[in-house]
Amino acid sequence: MIPTIKSPQDYIAYRISPHDTNRLAIIFDPEIAAASLTFCVEIFDPGGKTPPNRHNIAVEMFFILKGEGKAICDGKTVTIQTGDSLLVPPTGIHEIHNTGLGRLYTLCFMVPNEDFVELIRSGTRVELDEEDFRVLTGNRCTINDY
Repeated sequence: MIPTIKSPQDYIAYRISPHDTNRLAIIFDPEIAAASLTFCVEIFDPGGKTPPNRHNIAVEMFFILKGEGKAICDGKTVTIQTGDSLLVPPTGIHEIHNTGLGRLYTLCFMVPNEDFVELIRSGTRVELDEEDFRVLTGNRCTINDY
């Protein structure tokens, strides 16, 4: 089997609801991975957050690429920053808040998919901007390089 390789210019980003303060750029999904998983980059504007949510059977993991914030799960609050990882168990009511001055970037991994990618795609397609590309490429290039 040949591995699938994607670059940031291949990622398609969505805002689930028009008033959301976060965007999700899909990297891999069940169709591409041939497995029930969703892997995306979640980008939070300053002051942005997810609404409280839970998953019945899925485990969700966040890896903080850049920024700082707080995570709340079942009433417990922890601070998160670049390099931290957060694992949310099934049924945990959770939310992520960007408490920093800039954007918060997280890798988000959900297994099984539990209709997550379908929810993301039901939203409005949005573009990644130059700052997003700098973070996603480790500053090696910008949107103009694509």
